[in-house]
Amino acid sequence: MACDVLYEDDNHRNLLLPAYEEGNMVPANQHLIVHAGVGMILDPGGHKVYNRVLSETMSQIGGGKLALIFLSHQDPDIVAALNGWLMTTDAVAYASRLWVRFIPHFGLDRLVTDRLKPIPDEGMTLDLNGVGLKILPAHFLHSCGNLHVYDPISKILYSGDLGASLGGERKVEDFDAHVGKMLGFHQRYMASNVAMRAWARMVRTLDIDIIAPQHGAYFQGKDMVSRFIDWVENLQCGVDLIGESFKVPA
Repeated sequence: MACDVLYEDDNHRNLLLPAYEEGNMVPANQHLIVHAGVGMILDPGGHKVYNRVLSETMSQIGGGKLALIFLSHQDPDIVAALNGWLMTTDAVAYASRLWVRFIPHFGLDRLVTDRLKPIPDEGMTLDLNGVGLKILPAHFLHSCGNLHVYDPISKILYSGDLGASLGGERKVEDFDAHVGKMLGFHQRYMASNVAMRAWARMVRTLDIDIIAPQHGAYFQGKDMVSRFIDWVENLQCGVDLIGESFKVPA
């Protein structure tokens, strides 16, 4: 399967890499942003896909370099192969400040631990060869230290696990039919409607053409993006649904 080109101009490309999952692995997306020959890989994944994702990443960058690695949160499908990325490239990795002391448990060599940098809770701007990528707070969606990326050139919002779905397609064509592929995951993994509404208020201030989750299909077009934000804003999930479920087993 070839890369999906989500955006391309003379200096800037946004690529959804081929699907490399196998066996019982949760299917996960790896996204690459390249500006004027300098790249950032988002949520690069675990050991099983490391060699193929690295090879495809360097092939797409060509004679340029990988400068940044973005980690939306601490899950193994995102960070498990980080040591390999840091040992074989000169890239600097960024993750929530909450996880920089936990991620080394995945086996970071002491020679590269100084290249794992903290992102403050309020987010920040990362410079990708002159482009200011906005790192947005998305805490409790689902991780307590969760972050998203907004690329102002492509107008793509990379939303991590928010928007995740099962089903195999790469792009959402029918939103109503797609809801069933998202609902169970979001009701269980997202913390609360309070966090969902805070996120919706924030992202409505952005000009978004595509929302690209870390699992499943992406949402393209203003109407599709708006429908997803509306759905998120009104969804009861997580602690909203606990009710009387905490009981001592018989």
